[in-house]
Amino acid sequence: MQPDLNQIQAGINLLVNRLLPRQSVDGSWRLGFIDSGTSTDAAAIMLLQSMQVPKPKLVAALRERIELMQGSDGAWRIYPNEAPGHAAATAECYFALQFAGRTPNEPHMKRARESLQALGGLSRIESLVTKFLLAAVGQYRWPRWFPVPLTLMLLPKSAPLHFYQFSGYARVHMAPMLILGDRKPAFTLPSIIPLEPLRSESEELRLQQGSWQRHFHYKLRQLDDDRLQLHQQATDRAVSFMQARIESDGSLYSYATATILMVHSLRALGFKAEHPLIAGALQALETLLAPDWTLHGRAATLQNTTSTVWDTALISHALQAAGFSPSHPSIMRAGQFLLSRQHTKLGDWKHNVVDPEPGGWGFSNINTIHPDNDDTTAVLRAIHSLTVDVSATSRERGLKWLLAMQNSDGGWAAFERNQDNKLISWVPLDGAEDAATDPSTPDLTGRTLEYLGRFARLTTEHHFIRRAANWLYSHQELDGSWYGRWGVCYIYGTWAALTGLASVNESPQHPRIRRAVNWLHSIQHADGGFGESCGSDEVKRFVPLPTSTLVQTAWALDALIAVHETPTEGMQRACTYLLRNLPGEHLQQQSLAARYPNGAGLPGYIYTCYESYPLIWPLLALAHYRNKYSE
Repeated sequence: MQPDLNQIQAGINLLVNRLLPRQSVDGSWRLGFIDSGTSTDAAAIMLLQSMQVPKPKLVAALRERIELMQGSDGAWRIYPNEAPGHAAATAECYFALQFAGRTPNEPHMKRARESLQALGGLSRIESLVTKFLLAAVGQYRWPRWFPVPLTLMLLPKSAPLHFYQFSGYARVHMAPMLILGDRKPAFTLPSIIPLEPLRSESEELRLQQGSWQRHFHYKLRQLDDDRLQLHQQATDRAVSFMQARIESDGSLYSYATATILMVHSLRALGFKAEHPLIAGALQALETLLAPDWTLHGRAATLQNTTSTVWDTALISHALQAAGFSPSHPSIMRAGQFLLSRQHTKLGDWKHNVVDPEPGGWGFSNINTIHPDNDDTTAVLRAIHSLTVDVSATSRERGLKWLLAMQNSDGGWAAFERNQDNKLISWVPLDGAEDAATDPSTPDLTGRTLEYLGRFARLTTEHHFIRRAANWLYSHQELDGSWYGRWGVCYIYGTWAALTGLASVNESPQHPRIRRAVNWLHSIQHADGGFGESCGSDEVKRFVPLPTSTLVQTAWALDALIAVHETPTEGMQRACTYLLRNLPGEHLQQQSLAARYPNGAGLPGYIYTCYESYPLIWPLLALAHYRNKYSE
């Protein structure tokens, strides 16, 4: 039975009334916090306590959250249904609790230790960031040499492999990690009792070394032996690289993880806690703290970054789709805020762009040098119909920046252009495939096409749009889905691809589009909803979630709306599911349907849950359903 349009309008009104009162005075929306698990909480505790910075209330709040999120089996998880627990998360939390004053003999600490051993111990940690964070505080064995030596900083851009061929996200983490891998500090406390690694150092070296690594390392070491001053030059360059990318709040690139690694690296070089770079970084970390209302306000979490620009752009666009005029005061205030956050200076993204000009937008409130394509298209949608004087110029600059960022293969990546050197896969770094490169992805390409088609009125008759559509078809999975890098996961990628292709006038009867539609219908749950596990992101194939989620159902429904002139029975059931499960007023009362992570930060390590998503995406899908099928 097709949902009653009055019911749909009532659902839209409910979501609008949830969003409007939460707009800030400056026009932005700052909805709650980004829940990225416990990794940054643990890292912050270990940093502050190892520095003996007196922040007892802060440490206690972070410690309480970590303890509340421990599973009954003693392990910690990076997403709710991760069956065995997660070795890296468990190790981080176990040691963070020790640094926060817990002793290994306490019952929950014993369970944590036993669970970690059952997961394989420290030797099963795959996250390079975790290894460095633990090694920096003396709880993980540094290898004799880091696979990528510090002198990588000195290789020229004419070299087959150089520092700037790594992704921007990787570079801001690598610069401090190169210093740490070179200096090998151990900022521990006498009270901390370490765990014995399951592999000896000689075994670790044997597993890490290969002919390419040995040759690469030998050649650069030979330079160090011949000219010792290169070592200091490389150190200076790494420090200068970090300094040039510190935002006004003191954070490195607005990321907590990069900022924490930077502080550890500066300490390894002898910088004192009072040094302005370290003091500013610690202040920046405190601005990223947020109460975790899902735990009844009893604890705090350290966000890796904020999502102010992203949330504001998405909400403004969704409200306009729901019927708000561009001249509505709420939309006008949001637009003014977004216009004030457009980037005006060149960043690292400029390196592979001909005649680069700034004009993009970043993710967080204080991001001024690290724009991305997804935020840029989100903002451009939100300001498309604004009539203020500067909006046309801003739209033109944003569109020009976006078009300049198209990769040579026809797709779009997240942050930079043509940043997908295949030699990176040879570098023995855990997670290099996912973190060290920034290739074209179906979700970014699809979302860019959706903006260019729906708002800029471009179609596949334009050559560069045709190339992007062809890139999408060439990267479709055999089952008809697309992989989404920045969301969970195949539902997200398929939504982005289908809405993008439909917006640039690809025929809904195209065989590839029909295959994707059939795949979506095939994974729909009996209750009408859709659900996908974060485990999809690890195994790189669709893994169903037994329960439906609001956000993934909204994505699937929106994708189907884009390619159907009349609603199918499956679409009607999805719409009904949304209406029956709209989120409650209080976050802590929300079910798994609203609270399951839907953002992907780093596959197998960081998944994010946005408080805004269960409000934004159902609102957009319901508005699109009403707008298309009520005529």
